[in-house]
Amino acid sequence: MPTIQWRSILAVLTAGLVVSTGTSISAPSLATAVATASANIADDLSGSGPHLGFDTFAYPGDEAMRAWLTADKPYRWVGYYLSAPCHNDDSWEGRRDTLSGMGWGMAVIYVGQQTWGKTPGQKIAVTRYITKRVKQTVKTKSGKRVTRYLNKRVPVKVLVAPRASPGSSCSAQFVNADRGVRDANDAVAKTAGEGFANGTTIFLDIERMETVPKAMRDYYDAWTKRVLADGRFKPGYYAHSHNADVIYSDVKHILTASGVSGEPPFWIASTQGFATDKDPSEVGHSFAHVWQGMLDVVETHNGVRLPIDVNVAQLPSPSENYAAGE
Repeated sequence: MPTIQWRSILAVLTAGLVVSTGTSISAPSLATAVATASANIADDLSGSGPHLGFDTFAYPGDEAMRAWLTADKPYRWVGYYLSAPCHNDDSWEGRRDTLSGMGWGMAVIYVGQQTWGKTPGQKIAVTRYITKRVKQTVKTKSGKRVTRYLNKRVPVKVLVAPRASPGSSCSAQFVNADRGVRDANDAVAKTAGEGFANGTTIFLDIERMETVPKAMRDYYDAWTKRVLADGRFKPGYYAHSHNADVIYSDVKHILTASGVSGEPPFWIASTQGFATDKDPSEVGHSFAHVWQGMLDVVETHNGVRLPIDVNVAQLPSPSENYAAGE
């Protein structure tokens, strides 16, 4: 259910205490305090946005999260990273109950396979050396020219299919439909293992690409279908604004064909025009639920310094899509 901010409750309790103790306070000031607190509570319950949130690679620690929750800047939710093929840190895992108890909203993130600027499966040219019999003409001391043959190592260019590094879990060569199914199973199992309720949105992290290759489209199509088939959680997507329309069109078609109504949750990354009081749809995509608009900044609140990305969302807990009043 939506979290009522502690500041709002404190303001109302303080106003009541002032009245009950007979402490001197002007009527307009008291009225303003109560009105402001009431408005904040109404906003908490309504679920109306935008709601400020942040994400950071590794879990900052319980004390840091408490410090930031009670800071002057009203961050309401945080990105909750599952360990994943392209995010090998597991420090967030096991923290859901703690964060929920503090009052944090959450956006569950699964960093799947990426292209890293490559075209999956595309052959690349490499240099190989081969031994070749080479004809050579030489002149003898008597001035006579003779021919002889030598074995010589010479470089040649050949096309080969690239392979992932041994032991790697994250590679452009893993971007395919089969791996999409495998990674969806992993994302679902970990989300369930963290104790998130049925209906929670899992945001598949798809990093920026110049163009979206077919192998990547096959990957997230298969990932989407598998999450839908499992039925416990909702597929969502983190994508750069440059690729968002293509990804949206693909997954919207899958959801419609599967009988799923409504818009797929999208978390759009774009720094252009970002402001923390803007609605996510103002990023330029009407289907945006979350807007990430400040990347790799460092902020300090209550003496705790963290490297973060700054986001705004339509909901105070982007993965937990509760309707107002639930």
